[in-house]
Amino acid sequence: MEIYLIKILIAHLIGDFFLQPDSWVKDKAKNKLKSVKLYLHVLVHVVLIFIIFMSFEVWKTALTIGVLHFVIDALKSVLQTKKNARILFFVDQILHFSSIVLVWHIFYQGYLNISFINEAKYWILISGLLFLTIPTSIIMKVIIAKWLPESDDESPKSLQNAGKYIGILERVLIFVFILTNHFEAVGFLLAAKSIFRFGDLKEAQDLKLTEYVLIGTLLSFGIAIVVSLMVSGLIK
Repeated sequence: MEIYLIKILIAHLIGDFFLQPDSWVKDKAKNKLKSVKLYLHVLVHVVLIFIIFMSFEVWKTALTIGVLHFVIDALKSVLQTKKNARILFFVDQILHFSSIVLVWHIFYQGYLNISFINEAKYWILISGLLFLTIPTSIIMKVIIAKWLPESDDESPKSLQNAGKYIGILERVLIFVFILTNHFEAVGFLLAAKSIFRFGDLKEAQDLKLTEYVLIGTLLSFGIAIVVSLMVSGLIK
């Protein structure tokens, strides 16, 4: 039964973080319940349930997920302001996770435990890997946005979104290293990044930017290590 929970969670990760453009997020925040993107977003989640389960027999699950997702996102869009946007982001995700567990319990008589059958291991690996890509990038952006130095303009010498994809790659590598029991490689990766990244920052002599990058690096590594250890523990 745990497989069903993991499948619904994967559908949520894909729908909320991979298939929701920034333009949709801004449109929902601006137009509230009048936003067409709000309804398209909910429809995406419903369709994803059918795709992940590869069956139309889960229509009750898909419909319930869609209704609950709409209610939560609608409340968020109505209540959201510039001041509470960061807090509401996390409240929104907590409510979504809670609703997913509720749906799993109602339709599949699921109970939270760590007794997973073999097939579930692959879904756990997929969900952990997906979470460490774009979802974690968005979560980090929300957390550290308030510390972004005002003078931190993008340099024309810097590749577009390079930092984002470097972070994704480093978290994926940490995921692989920990799951293959090569913990020493994580330290090597951190040391290598420090040499290249912080050498440039030293030249720039910008204390705020250095602290900002340091927070982002440690947060990225920390999330990757925690998630990787959790996945490793669940599949063993």
